[in-house]
Amino acid sequence: MPLTTERTSLPFARHRRLRRTPALRRLVSETRLDPASFVLPVFVDARLVAPEPIASLPGHMRWPASRVSEIAARAAASGVGGLLLFGLPADKDERGSGAWDPAGPVPAALRALRERETPLVLIADVCLCEYTSHGHCGVLDGERVDNDETLPLLADAAAAYARAGADAVAPSDMMDGRVAAIRAALDAQGGTDIAILSYAAKFASAYYGPFREAAECAPSFGDRAGYQMDPPNGREALREMRSDLDEGADALMVKPAGPYLDVIAAARARFDVPLAAYQVSGEYASLHAAAERGWIDLRRAALESLTAIARAGADVIITYFALDAADWLAR
Repeated sequence: MPLTTERTSLPFARHRRLRRTPALRRLVSETRLDPASFVLPVFVDARLVAPEPIASLPGHMRWPASRVSEIAARAAASGVGGLLLFGLPADKDERGSGAWDPAGPVPAALRALRERETPLVLIADVCLCEYTSHGHCGVLDGERVDNDETLPLLADAAAAYARAGADAVAPSDMMDGRVAAIRAALDAQGGTDIAILSYAAKFASAYYGPFREAAECAPSFGDRAGYQMDPPNGREALREMRSDLDEGADALMVKPAGPYLDVIAAARARFDVPLAAYQVSGEYASLHAAAERGWIDLRRAALESLTAIARAGADVIITYFALDAADWLAR
């Protein structure tokens, strides 16, 4: 027998009242996902004449520039806000000269999308890793990436993308001074209205593996820890962001997103510019792998992960789930 059957007289809050039904939960939701805040990464391959599946990124393709409008049309119909374009050139060299080739894959895709008046924000990733024969993000001096020699090449690439129709360029190389060099190059050719979305806090992460397969940009030796950020350093990330803003960045990015929610939240508290977070290939692929084994529900886990990124403070979420999430949210 219980000692008493009387209801406790101690006061307590009934938080569950507003969780009782789906309608109540939707009404009082503090964080809401909007497909207009999603950006879809797209790989444009100069060697292809038809889309080719990417094994490590289920549901994604490498696209020829001549057909990239197909994925753009699907994104626009789903209400997605923009595309982030990466290029795979026909040929690579030590300096990554394909990155600023006006006939390269990203400029060709941008021109094709502009001709169709695609109603999306078109963002061009700026880096040399997809274009260099060694897979590093800049010019080499021996086995060291030469920061200052790389800057004018990044600026040339950004200028080429702006001329082809990019709304924004997104330097992801993590060279010091790249934002200032790119801003100067854009302004010099009359591109004062082209925005810079800086990968300001890009960490040397283990989560990039599927992307490196998709973009064929794994370094042929060593790693990128000498220029990408060291994962333990959150305060340093804020210094990187401050520097990029001082050099002329219009918006900031944290990459990866999920393992660095604390950095997103700290950046949101510190800076009042638009803040993007990149849910990277390894985050996407690991959720798919777990779902394929029946360990998680893909839809619920994906939306939960995106909600966490938004709750941490991201205004823009770059994600391989963009199309799926937009469809799920519409149901």
